[in-house]
Amino acid sequence: MARPIKETPTLYGEDARRFAYAVEHPKPVSTEDVRRAKEAYEWFKSIATFEL
Repeated sequence: MARPIKETPTLYGEDARRFAYAVEHPKPVSTEDVRRAKEAYEWFKSIATFEL
């Protein structure tokens, strides 16, 4: 039987400001990382078999 999921804690003060800033100013992703992620996605998609 699964365990219940705990509530997500609320952020206050400096933690909340740091989180909001990180959401508004994401780190740039290199084109190399994007290319590798797409290759990995295509590979997993090619081996996935779902029969309903």
